[in-house]
Amino acid sequence: MATDPNSRITEILTKWDDFQLFQLTKFYWDRLEQAIEEGVDGLSSLLTFERIFNGQEHRKVTELTDKGNWAESSKLLLSLVMEKGSWARRVMWESFLKVHHGVPKLNKIIKEIQELGSDPFDYMNIGRGLSEVPSHLKGVQQKHKEILRVQTETLRVNTILIKEKIKIFQLVDRYAELTIISNVRDRTLVEHELLARGRDHEEWREKHLRRELEKIRTDQLFQSSFSLRKSESGSSAAVSGVPGIGKTTMVQRIVYDWATGKIFPDFQFVFSFKFRDLNNINSRINLRNLILDQYPYFGNVLGELWKNPEGLLFIFDGLDEFKDSIDFADNQRNTEPQFMCTDPECWCEVSDIVSSLIQHKLLPGCSVLVTSRPTALHLLEKAEISVWAEILGFVGDERKEYFNKFFEDQTVAAAVFKHVEGNEILYTMCYNPSYCWILGLSLGPFFTQRDRKQQQVPRTITQLYSYYIYNILKNHGREIESPRDVFLKLGEMAFTGVSEKKIVFRNGDLIKYNLQPSQFLSGFLMELLERDDSTQNVVYTFPHLTIQEFVGALAQFLTPNPKDIQKLLSEADSEKDGRFEIFLRFVAGLSSPQSAWPLEEFLSPFLHQTTCRVIDWVKEKVKGQIGNTATETGKRNLLNTFHYLFESQNKALAQATLGAVETLAFSGLRLTPIDCVVLSHVLGLCDTIKCLDLNQCNIQCEGLQRLENILYKCQKLRLSSINLGDSGVKLLSAALRNPGCKIQELDLFGNNLTGSCAEDLNFALSTNRSLTDLNLGLNKLGDSGVKLLSEALRDPDCKIQKLCLRNNNLTDSCAKDLASVLSTNQSLTDLDLGGNRLGDSGVKLLSVALRNLECKIQTLSLYGNRLTDSCAEDLASAFSTNRSLTDLNLGFNRFTDQSVPALRQLILTCRTLNLIELWSNQFSFNGGNQLKSLQGTRSGLSVKYEPLDL
Repeated sequence: MATDPNSRITEILTKWDDFQLFQLTKFYWDRLEQAIEEGVDGLSSLLTFERIFNGQEHRKVTELTDKGNWAESSKLLLSLVMEKGSWARRVMWESFLKVHHGVPKLNKIIKEIQELGSDPFDYMNIGRGLSEVPSHLKGVQQKHKEILRVQTETLRVNTILIKEKIKIFQLVDRYAELTIISNVRDRTLVEHELLARGRDHEEWREKHLRRELEKIRTDQLFQSSFSLRKSESGSSAAVSGVPGIGKTTMVQRIVYDWATGKIFPDFQFVFSFKFRDLNNINSRINLRNLILDQYPYFGNVLGELWKNPEGLLFIFDGLDEFKDSIDFADNQRNTEPQFMCTDPECWCEVSDIVSSLIQHKLLPGCSVLVTSRPTALHLLEKAEISVWAEILGFVGDERKEYFNKFFEDQTVAAAVFKHVEGNEILYTMCYNPSYCWILGLSLGPFFTQRDRKQQQVPRTITQLYSYYIYNILKNHGREIESPRDVFLKLGEMAFTGVSEKKIVFRNGDLIKYNLQPSQFLSGFLMELLERDDSTQNVVYTFPHLTIQEFVGALAQFLTPNPKDIQKLLSEADSEKDGRFEIFLRFVAGLSSPQSAWPLEEFLSPFLHQTTCRVIDWVKEKVKGQIGNTATETGKRNLLNTFHYLFESQNKALAQATLGAVETLAFSGLRLTPIDCVVLSHVLGLCDTIKCLDLNQCNIQCEGLQRLENILYKCQKLRLSSINLGDSGVKLLSAALRNPGCKIQELDLFGNNLTGSCAEDLNFALSTNRSLTDLNLGLNKLGDSGVKLLSEALRDPDCKIQKLCLRNNNLTDSCAKDLASVLSTNQSLTDLDLGGNRLGDSGVKLLSVALRNLECKIQTLSLYGNRLTDSCAEDLASAFSTNRSLTDLNLGFNRFTDQSVPALRQLILTCRTLNLIELWSNQFSFNGGNQLKSLQGTRSGLSVKYEPLDL
């Protein structure tokens, strides 16, 4: 017998007394505020029904949700319950049990409680029992906190100004809050940093943050309900984020907040390390010396710290930059003594110290935080990680807040943000603080200098980076005898770095390329020292990988004796790991005069021969890929070539390469909003495209919005399973109403559409005269949606010939409306109503319309509609006079042998019928054979029947 999945949690709640339930509510408070946002209206109704809330309180809660203030509504509900005491709390938790299956984040909490057992104090007393800092360690703790406070209280921001190459800000003034979620999406997905996660903003994030993704604050990474300890060995957290998203700044804020007493009071000591610094340790070392090397003032007191590992937090920033490998799946390391590191005094490799801390073999009970790019996160998959988190970056108004803090002049901040907001490519980049920084540096001068013309403001990524370099040259160019020569050498080093996946350069690298550290280089490159205010181990890195890629691309246009540039580009393009993807886009972009001329002012004109060869290479690349989209790789390669066309902003090139193309198929390929902008640009230059196939590309409404201006040009639009939603239909409705609309086939199968979008569809179909094929299958239109849709379908001018309403939760309530369409619409020949619940009463109503001589239906699908023998006579009667029906699907219903005579009559009297499907009904072997035997009675007649497996 199946057991009630709620029985265990119900039993647990029954056992708990009021105080325990109070503790449980407080323990999960922050997460409950998020969790119930999606179901707050329903919860409020339940609490009102149980007389916990009165009508006025219920209205206050629902008024907030009506205005979209989900967070405020959930906070109000919880606060009201807590004010009403223990009985209200108990009813609230009982209400959670009634709705949690439909509220993902609440469901997650309920499952946790079920798994963790009936004694809440086993897991709610996180931090209890941690001893206070011994008196003889309080001095070193205070010194440690003060030193960390001084080290982290300011934020050093690189500029491109010669007089003020680095600006110092107070961390608390400059730090912009980032959105962090308590799990890692697509952990194995490797995308280029410029594209990664860019599609997950605005509509997608608003929806999924509220429904599924739990936000987590940095102070909740440890000692909270997110990090429930299932053992006493300690807790490890991993925070993922693409480059420039703010991982290192987040670590700085964590250390600062701990040092100033704002978070983690139960951690007595925090030790923070950067993997980039650990790369400089070339010999075996122990944990004691690793700490003393960075924090020498701990002297001989570390032995005391080892006695209470629960009070220690170790932070390791930038796993992706670690040169040594850490493999938690290597079981040999668990058995070979030389690889074990269980003692802080034991000498071993740095990688073994780090892995042993994370695995709690070394100082069991301590806590560890690791940050990493997604590309290196797979290294931790076999590790004992308690909390996985990901930095999403800026969401919504957080982007605007960044620019407000970046610019002192709020008028300039508003103007820059307005420009960024109006440019889809630039705005999509703004989830990442690093890109915001580049945008601020590059765009600021256009809105602060009167001599700049607004029409010259960058609109492609290449143009943006071109102006970034232009501003550097403007501030530093006079001090360099030959800036072209310096940039050529710098670019050669950068290109080699891209080729070898190298982002950190040392003095030896500079010397190899005849470069010398100078004021110019310091302004352009960030000098990252091994430690602050130290003169040893000077290293150099570009402010961001994309800047390194741009400088590498720039070098190709500066060399006086270019080798075979086309060969270099082809070799780069042949690399399958994506390392040259953005480099190639920059090369294509720099062939554009709009990107080249600002740089040519300081670097002299680019070599014309190189520009022509790049354009020729792009031309041949597009032509070679345009017909090669049978595989996912082929589709991705074609999309990349479209990015080259977009960056080049070369209309003649685009028209020359795409002039005869009629079909573009990217089905199954995950597309970002940036990809959609590029597609829109390319399609806008081509008038021959007849079919655009974006099935299963997951572009959602956000991506479709980028394509809005070109949709009407396509004859066939395939948009199935792209998670469009009702809001996407509004965009399509506008395209369908366009006077120049050419859309004939529109596939919206499986897009989470509801009855709410029917009005937009009705409006569009009432005016559109091109659409003949509409697929709305596997949605949730319901009876109310079909009623509205029927209004347009009854219009004598409606041209719809083929309509799919399969699996749309339809019942007999809409059958009368469908019947009216069949009676009046002279165009409709193909109707798919399969997978609904029309039932016998619904089909009886349809049968009346099917008898109408004006009905032109040729193909009708009624499979899976709960039909029984009661409607068989009606169907037989309807089709006895019908002279158009050729295909009828009655499969997966409940017909028995009682229907055999009526169905035989239908088959024999409907002379136009070529195919009838009767599979998966309830005929006996003999009854089924009677029907199947009719197959040979008329030329071309096919009776499809298989006996139902019993």
